[in-house]
Amino acid sequence: MTLYQWFVFFLIIQVVHFLGTWKLYEAAGRKKWEAAIPVYNAIVLMKIINRPTWWTLLLFIPIINLIMFPVIWVETLRSFGKRSQLDTILGVVTCGLYIYYINYTQKLDYIKERSLHPKNKTADTVSSLLFAIIVATFVHTYFVQPYTIPTSSLEKSLLIGDFLFVSKVNYGARVPMTTVALPMVHDSIPMTKRKSYLSFPQLPYLRLPGIEDKIERADIVVFNWPVDTVHYFFEQKGKPGVIKPIDKKSNYVKRCVGIPGDSLAIKDGTIYINGKVLQLPERAKPQFSYAVGIDTKNPPVDFENLLRELDVTDGVAINEAKDTLYFRALTAASAERLRNTAGITIVKQQIAKNVEPSIFPNINKWNQDNLGPIYIPEAGKTVALTLESLPFYKRIITDYEKDENGNKNDLKVTGNEIRLNGKVVNSYTFKQNYYWMMGDNRHNSEDSRYWGYVPADHIVGKPVFIWMSWDANGKGINKVRWDRVFTTVNGEGQPQSYFKIFLILLAAFFVGEYFWKKRKEKNNI
Repeated sequence: MTLYQWFVFFLIIQVVHFLGTWKLYEAAGRKKWEAAIPVYNAIVLMKIINRPTWWTLLLFIPIINLIMFPVIWVETLRSFGKRSQLDTILGVVTCGLYIYYINYTQKLDYIKERSLHPKNKTADTVSSLLFAIIVATFVHTYFVQPYTIPTSSLEKSLLIGDFLFVSKVNYGARVPMTTVALPMVHDSIPMTKRKSYLSFPQLPYLRLPGIEDKIERADIVVFNWPVDTVHYFFEQKGKPGVIKPIDKKSNYVKRCVGIPGDSLAIKDGTIYINGKVLQLPERAKPQFSYAVGIDTKNPPVDFENLLRELDVTDGVAINEAKDTLYFRALTAASAERLRNTAGITIVKQQIAKNVEPSIFPNINKWNQDNLGPIYIPEAGKTVALTLESLPFYKRIITDYEKDENGNKNDLKVTGNEIRLNGKVVNSYTFKQNYYWMMGDNRHNSEDSRYWGYVPADHIVGKPVFIWMSWDANGKGINKVRWDRVFTTVNGEGQPQSYFKIFLILLAAFFVGEYFWKKRKEKNNI
């Protein structure tokens, strides 16, 4: 929905509210016209139901307002003596329209000094639970979101089983675009294949100010996977998948290696930005595939312990005929360690040579280790649009950006002519920024090399903290990685756990609380 459509929708809601409540306002000693003034009517209603005025703000926060509306309906009914279980059910099930029935057919007895305390334990529990859900949803949506690392694409920086806190405030919290969804879940209801949201209506993209000016090169970023679709919510197998709203696409985490305006190229696995090798922070440890030759007459001593020392996590393949081991992922330091190991004859990095049709933009020229140069689009910049450049920007024009009226762009190619919304064009101006995201585990990462740019409106946040790390190695041995618990994701030097400091502070808190209570009890005697 466009801003104009949302404005019309908002006015319709105000009319619906006025028609269903104006007599209630009068019965509460207010003027009936007060039920018709947008926003002001909500402030007055909070006074009528004896709830704090700041609750009005919660009615305008997406997702949270879905919880607040039923609460307000029930509170309104109870303010006029409708406290039965049936009244509550009818108020919620009818989406508040039951209030119309009360407004026009019942004698309205306003209870000005009604008690706000629940009359039974069940009601008290429900009230506490709703409050907890509202607070948790607010924090989850606008401040910090928990995230679990599911794959090894950032191995050595972020490990499978790391539990992260992802900050929404660093790059600015994105206001939810999907307005009707279950709180605290992503795209599906847990343990089901059912959608957790309605695709309509959608809010326009809006991001709140962040504490960082922009995404920097080498930042680790969580974002919505741009090309994500999901199958089998409701469709039978074999039918087309569902196109997800932007904020319900799957969450991915990668390292940003190209920012708006950059020219990016990859040569033999090395990333070049604007002609210079990309400098990564000390904590980043890119991994590549290696072929390792073994002297069968004098093989390495205790090879199993050597693999453990190198912390090899992506497996090793053996070609006995060629006396060669194939490591899918090794850091440069690990490769150098192997070169200095007796019994190792050669350590050679594996570089893709053949053309890979799956590499973006699918022009059958490049592969995962050699591609580019590619321009990373910047908002407001204009590029020439030709048959040669169109593959780079086609998805941006048709999927990520819209025309001036907020409608999907119509892009057609006829012979040598490129028509955009019916007009022949030879250039295009970008409406938002784009980024190039890649995993450190270069031969085991599905990233921008395969599906291209990440639009700015797909950015979720920045991982800042590992609060737990669980090592499930697939051999029946599960353990906590204590050295990673309470470590920061970014920063200079190697990761350092602050877990011991946390335990010391926690112990100091409990000891301090104990003596404070003792002192308070002594003073009360």
